[in-house]
Amino acid sequence: MTTPDFQLTRNVRGRLLLTGADGSACEGVAPVRAFPISAPGEGISLLSPDGREAGWIERLDLLPEALRQLVEEELARREFMPEILGIHAVSSFATPSTWKISTDRGATTLVLWGEEGIRRIDKSGLLIEDSQGIHFLVRDIKALDSASRRLLDRFL
Repeated sequence: MTTPDFQLTRNVRGRLLLTGADGSACEGVAPVRAFPISAPGEGISLLSPDGREAGWIERLDLLPEALRQLVEEELARREFMPEILGIHAVSSFATPSTWKISTDRGATTLVLWGEEGIRRIDKSGLLIEDSQGIHFLVRDIKALDSASRRLLDRFL
């Protein structure tokens, strides 16, 4: 096993917190596989929210068990991305709010902590992160029904 030169924990909101050997902290890091198909267990970058590399994992299988499990859980969350097909109800137009939605994987609810959880990914696409760190994809806002678009417009 290899011990990295950083610590990785979850904060109270469930986001990853990387603490470097020098004591510096970076909240909200996201693991990203460098080679997701050809070498999924090798070369994992820990990116800060602004896209800068805060840490590097050479090989996942060489990490201590607790750290490996934490990274694998976060990778599974990031790589699980249901597509939103419709928004049926929103508890409040202030955040946090609970949304009742239908996805390509069935009906569910998500809790939006803040409007910063909604990011544009191109002209008509969105990525919505819920309170559990699950990312939901809206491929094309214009493809949603008019009721869904009206609810979503209140947050954009």
